[in-house]
Amino acid sequence: MKLSTFDWVIIIFFLALFAFIGVYVSRKAGKNTSEFFLSGRNMPWWLLGVSMVATTFAADTPGLVTELVRKDGVSGNWVWWALLLTGMLTVFFYAKLWRRSGITTDLEFYELRYSGKSAAFLRGFRAIYLGVIFNIITMAGVCLAGAKIANILLGLSQEQTLLYASIIVVFYASLGGLKGVLITDFIQFIIAMVGSVWATIYIVRLPEINGLGSLLSHESVMNKLAFFPDFTNSEALITLLIIPLAVQWWSTWYPGAEPGGGGYIAQRMLAAKDEKHATWATLFFNFAHYAMRPWPWIIVGLASLVIFPDLDAIANTFPNLTAEMQGDDVAYAAMMTYLPAGLIGIVMTSLIAAFMSTISTQLNWGSSYVVNDFYSRFINKDASEKQKVLIGRLSTILLMLFAAWFSFYLQSAKDVFNLLLQIGAGTGLLFILRWFWHRINPYSEIAAMVISFSIALFFFINAKLDAPMVNFPSHIQLVIGVFVTTVGWVLVTLVTKPTNAKTLKEFDNLVFAGKSKFEGIGLKIIAFIVGTLGVYVTLFSIGSFIYGNTLIGCILLLLAVISCIIIVKIIQQTD
Repeated sequence: MKLSTFDWVIIIFFLALFAFIGVYVSRKAGKNTSEFFLSGRNMPWWLLGVSMVATTFAADTPGLVTELVRKDGVSGNWVWWALLLTGMLTVFFYAKLWRRSGITTDLEFYELRYSGKSAAFLRGFRAIYLGVIFNIITMAGVCLAGAKIANILLGLSQEQTLLYASIIVVFYASLGGLKGVLITDFIQFIIAMVGSVWATIYIVRLPEINGLGSLLSHESVMNKLAFFPDFTNSEALITLLIIPLAVQWWSTWYPGAEPGGGGYIAQRMLAAKDEKHATWATLFFNFAHYAMRPWPWIIVGLASLVIFPDLDAIANTFPNLTAEMQGDDVAYAAMMTYLPAGLIGIVMTSLIAAFMSTISTQLNWGSSYVVNDFYSRFINKDASEKQKVLIGRLSTILLMLFAAWFSFYLQSAKDVFNLLLQIGAGTGLLFILRWFWHRINPYSEIAAMVISFSIALFFFINAKLDAPMVNFPSHIQLVIGVFVTTVGWVLVTLVTKPTNAKTLKEFDNLVFAGKSKFEGIGLKIIAFIVGTLGVYVTLFSIGSFIYGNTLIGCILLLLAVISCIIIVKIIQQTD
């Protein structure tokens, strides 16, 4: 596909704008680590919430949704829709606790909640485990998706794409710190939403599709439209709905949906003006991420079944796409080739923006761990603020290089999604309970990480073998990981000593403000349930209107409005 001059003008303009923002805020961001990693803890909820949404709209996200729709229909999205429960738990139970803690990174939590050398070791170990290893895997998946998109739309090889993209994103991420990331995220989110909605409308109007009605009644699409899997199909019901809702959401650790909060979501809560802003930011994120954003991707995924009914159709249309890069996830980028000049420039900019917003956040978050929780904690305790910022910028570059390298060992968005879920399988319950169950200690967390990572590594290597030792489907692998890891860390918890009473008392007094940790729990549970249902009914209300089911859409929309009113009242009562 060849872009017009106008398309290139649009793309170059926004890339220059992002670079300018990085340079503009670099002077203030470089003053100290609080500015570089937390923007001075003075950010409003709407900017933080939009940044959370923009970050989770990675270059691989449209491809993942398209792959799920093509393989399992609309109901295939329950493998990530179920993670809404995790998000709502964070909103009403943990957002205020994180902001009240006053720490710089969520890893400082370990020496706040635990004591002794084991707590210090856990903090340093997890800084490398999450900030480097896990972070590189996450970014590698995004790099792979970006390379697939560039290959189809621009004809660039994976090496060329990652070279150009790395230079640009590292430039502004390493200069501007979190504030640069937040500002660019805000712009990128607007571009991404406009681009995805506009592109969807145009694609539905293509002669090959012939309007929304024809699309929804097409023989390749009709059996893909259900919001829920077929209840008479036990395998689909178990894999797509029961396991995600009954097991996955509370038991796995996944970027952006960490049980109890964590990662870059915690980083933004810590950067909020106060506890109220932290709560509203996280609430907005969950509403926008799960209810507002999915349908344009879903519609394009359904449309791709008409134009590219199978992988052979994609391969025949794009012969330069290597065998390693083929898959249902590239169907989204393939559909973008039907867009006209100008619109393709906006969509390309939105996809580039999605790539950059996610990678820049992951780089800033990962480097914050390297600097704050490893370098200045264990390597150079007397490091000056300028030294720490310098190490942060250097680690940003190295993280990007390793992520680009590892992307060559991955194949599809769904593979990356499954791998990340598997690595975090069984650790989720620990992150939920550690705020409340005093018995949990550093050895509990170390055991959970080691066991879950070992199981994930075994399954990953096993899948790459010519003759695999075991051949379990991904949902069985997940359940095995959850069971073995959970049993393992619980046993370690029960046979090791808890943290000393003084540390636990100081922790409770800080994060619970001297009150009972279970105060107002009834209202929080109600808010959690109502909030979860409110987002789901909003999601399905939009879907019902798209399907032409106006009455059902109006009823669900009314329920969504009632849910919003109840949530606002509860938040006001618990302030």
